[in-house]
Amino acid sequence: MSMKVLIVGARGMLGTALVKAFSSSHQVQGVDLPGLDITDRDQCQRRAGEFSPDVIVNSAALTAVDYCEDHEEEAFRVNGEGAGNLAGAAAAIGAVLVYYSTDYVFDGLKADAYLEEDPPNPQSAYGRSKWRGEELVRDHCPDHLILRTSWLFGENGKNFVATILTAARSGQPLWVVNDQRGSPTYTCDLAGCTLRMLDAACRGTYHVTNGGSCSWFELAVRAVEWSGISDVRVTPVTSAEYPRPARRPPNSVLANARLDREGFPPMRPWPLAVQEYIKKL
Repeated sequence: MSMKVLIVGARGMLGTALVKAFSSSHQVQGVDLPGLDITDRDQCQRRAGEFSPDVIVNSAALTAVDYCEDHEEEAFRVNGEGAGNLAGAAAAIGAVLVYYSTDYVFDGLKADAYLEEDPPNPQSAYGRSKWRGEELVRDHCPDHLILRTSWLFGENGKNFVATILTAARSGQPLWVVNDQRGSPTYTCDLAGCTLRMLDAACRGTYHVTNGGSCSWFELAVRAVEWSGISDVRVTPVTSAEYPRPARRPPNSVLANARLDREGFPPMRPWPLAVQEYIKKL
């Protein structure tokens, strides 16, 4: 059945993929700044009332982790209060609210992959602001779908793979941390899975990533290799040797446990997704 879907943050890396995925089978309206500022509650209510969607997908976020560390109030305003504003707008018209959260809601100290039921303990302003967004979505819109994902890459946006390849093509040597692990996730795969989950009436909190895991160093080495660049050295370093303003979780691998229990096919392994993305660059 065709639905009316309001995609917020439509010009971003994930938003672009969502608009493409949903437009094939649903009536989509994509909005972004300056057309909609999610930190403005009245704007959110007005836009939702005018379009009257069945689903509001919130892909708008402040995702620059180190910037968030130095601008925590702004991060909470966008990732927390903004998410709450859209959730309230969705509840007011009886719409489903989709909110994308992050692996950074966890502290990264667990030895195994994180389950949906594991207690969050964010260690950065970014992680805390996204966790606050989760809390407000649950409080303001019972009919919600929260998707925690990680290490996003895709067309039409800044991401680690693109940044590494740009640096590698310039010929400069690369130093990349080797003590942080996660699951690289392709925006087009995440968008397609979101569509399937909504069609299946999924609700609640899920982990959604491409299959497998790696370190940032391994991802950099493979990306350089798969792009055909052969004259650049990639050197592993520790997080202590490459300090950043925001603390990163050493292990942020997410187990897609609920999807598996509910019979959804696993998303393809991250190497296949990265190789496809590189071919499109």
